[in-house]
Amino acid sequence: MADRHTACRILIVEDENKIASVLLDYLKQSGYDTHHLARGDEVEDWLEHHPVDLVLLDLMLPGKSGLDICKALRAGTPGKQAPAIIMVTARVEEIDRLLGLELGADDYICKPFSPREVVARVKAVLRRGSHAIEAPDELPHGLKLDDAAWRATIAGHDLGLTAVEYQLLKVLSARPGRIFSREQLMDSMYQDERVVSDRTVDSHIKKLRRKIQEQLPDQELIHSVYGLGYKYEA
Repeated sequence: MADRHTACRILIVEDENKIASVLLDYLKQSGYDTHHLARGDEVEDWLEHHPVDLVLLDLMLPGKSGLDICKALRAGTPGKQAPAIIMVTARVEEIDRLLGLELGADDYICKPFSPREVVARVKAVLRRGSHAIEAPDELPHGLKLDDAAWRATIAGHDLGLTAVEYQLLKVLSARPGRIFSREQLMDSMYQDERVVSDRTVDSHIKKLRRKIQEQLPDQELIHSVYGLGYKYEA
């Protein structure tokens, strides 16, 4: 029997042929339908005619950079679902990591890497996508979520959320009244199955609450449920 991810399609955008070849081999062995492009300026046109579930996107590419491609894909086309994006790069500076995630990358892998690690990351991102939930565009109190820009606003005021904080708010607000455990929220925050503590979730929730309360000082939208987790309720 085929694995449940067999039909998933992946585009590898990588100008180093040896790396691309290894990724192609490992992903094909895992049952994915894969294609390779070596130039950044070919990606958007190719995707217009060949929709995929995920793009493995190198940062430094001839023709067009990975960050510019990521931004364009996240801006999207009305009526079309954008693919998941995992950025791959040898540049490890923190500014690149933050910029990549702020532009909407689902994950970020630094070279050199283990091909098995890449496959694990791909599986994790696609698994999350298969259970994706959509928050309404506008919520009570004038709260709006803009997935293309990964930005949350209240009455037009940008909350200045990080990528993790935005994802937490989106997950919670998509199911008002539903209690999410810390483990469920960690799955939404981190796509690479890393081990993090419950305190990490609590810390992000605290920062998210503070940013919301700066615009809505008399409202509490994210509630703690003792022993269980958190819920969104206006």
